[in-house]
Amino acid sequence: QSLPQQKLLTWLSVLECVEVFAEMGTARVWGEMGRWTIIVLIQLAKAVLRLLLLLWYKAGIQTSPPIVPLNREQQQPLHPQGVEDNCSGKDQTYVGRRSNRVVRSLQSTPSLQSRHWGSPQQREESQSRRVEEMNQPPTPLGLQETIAESLYIARPLLHLLSLGVCGQRSWKPWLLSAVLDISSLSLLSDLKDLNRRERAELRRRTILLLYYLLRSPFYDRYSEGRILLLLRLLADYVPGVGFVTRPLMDYLPAWQKIYFYNWG
Repeated sequence: QSLPQQKLLTWLSVLECVEVFAEMGTARVWGEMGRWTIIVLIQLAKAVLRLLLLLWYKAGIQTSPPIVPLNREQQQPLHPQGVEDNCSGKDQTYVGRRSNRVVRSLQSTPSLQSRHWGSPQQREESQSRRVEEMNQPPTPLGLQETIAESLYIARPLLHLLSLGVCGQRSWKPWLLSAVLDISSLSLLSDLKDLNRRERAELRRRTILLLYYLLRSPFYDRYSEGRILLLLRLLADYVPGVGFVTRPLMDYLPAWQKIYFYNWG
């Protein structure tokens, strides 16, 4: 990736990290008008950055989060410097005579912080697979797939526009957003030879369609009573589940009020 593309991904990741905090903080300081203003500005900035990545840098299907979080355990070197110095000239593995099981020798055991429980061969293979996955170029998108990804990017802005025109209690914003999400996924379903990250992103988008059961006005009219009844039954009749379901019942009303939890 070029340096400008990396900067765009960084800014997009920062926006996704602070959007909920910005919405809640602005609502506390400037009220509802300020809250919706910051929501529109953040969604507009995210859409512009994503369209630049899609159309200018040909980034393909964009994942969420844009920058994959660093797994420090997986980034640890297979053989730390001290271990390599101590193990020079010595066998690092031992193969059992009868079981043929490969185990690490005591001389090549790393420190506790960088220790893992697989064989060195398995660790090397997993590291090489991760490097290949990270270095895989994005799948080129044709016209149909570019339109589908553009629909997915524009969906938050069209939803906000529909909310402003029709009101928050109208079904039209909910239906418009659902149609755009389903249309985007249907157009992208014909794309073949996706890499692992892109397939995971499409699965994530498909699972997120369940959020429409929790989004107003569907949630207010149909889902709320059934979900709370189910959680209450689980809390009352399934031992131990109440530690999770009771706080969830208290959290759902607050979760419903945050736009970026529902629609972001």
